[in-house]
Amino acid sequence: MRIAITAIAALGAISLAACNKPAEKAADAQADAVQADANAAADQLNAQADAAKANADAAADATKAAADATAEKLDAKAEAVKESGEAKADAIKEAAEKK
Repeated sequence: MRIAITAIAALGAISLAACNKPAEKAADAQADAVQADANAAADQLNAQADAAKANADAAADATKAAADATAEKLDAKAEAVKESGEAKADAIKEAAEKK
């Protein structure tokens, strides 16, 4: 982007040198300054947009990691409940067989 600004400034300088009228020179200089300001503002906004996207991605990653961890804990708990139930059922069957 700096190259573009430099190129615009150089073109402005060349056009100013070619112009003999002071009003045209002043208008060209003002136009170049406005363009440079607009480019700088656009660059800043683009940087802010990139930062916002990065923050959103990081938040999404953190949320997914937390959800994955919760799911793993729930899966482990479900497996433990299932095994406990099977053990109790086996104990009931064994007790019934002994009678």
